[in-house]
Amino acid sequence: MKTNIILAGVGGQGILTIAAVLDTAALDCNLNIKQSEVHGMSQRGGAVQSHVRISDKEIFSDLIPQGKADIIISVEPMELLRYLPYLKKGGFLVTDLNPFINITNYPELKELYNEIKSHKNTILIDAKKMAKEIGNSKATNIILLGAASSLIPLSDESLQKAIKTLFERKGERIVIKNLEAFEKGKEIAAEIVSLN
Repeated sequence: MKTNIILAGVGGQGILTIAAVLDTAALDCNLNIKQSEVHGMSQRGGAVQSHVRISDKEIFSDLIPQGKADIIISVEPMELLRYLPYLKKGGFLVTDLNPFINITNYPELKELYNEIKSHKNTILIDAKKMAKEIGNSKATNIILLGAASSLIPLSDESLQKAIKTLFERKGERIVIKNLEAFEKGKEIAAEIVSLN
């Protein structure tokens, strides 16, 4: 078993938090994991991406070659498009539909969504709106993790335990809100998959 995941977005969207949850859960399941990350800028708004590789066998590189990513999870739709060359045939795209418009020539949203939807295995959701509805506007990333969780070879229990571990220092309320976000993402992805 080997799963290659690319996480994409911009600074401040919680890309590295998703990576930390995956890393913690994989270690809890006694799996091998390698992770690399690139910060486009050290401030909010710069491109951020992470490669996460999970396997039951030894992993030799932390970088995912082009055409080998099983899943791309993106908290920003245009950032998702940057990494399409990495997606393997039959791979999955999971993204929020809300843009982070920080450039003057940001693509038209309709064109952007059409490009994303042109890929067969796509989960395009309004994660930002869902995060606000559950009372934690910063949990967009965890909603997307929940939406992708059925595609990742880690148990829900291990992912939930990792969320608890990583957020416990912020207090019980934040832990509960992030667990709610994870469940909300799972629910909406199940609805989308059942419609396709």
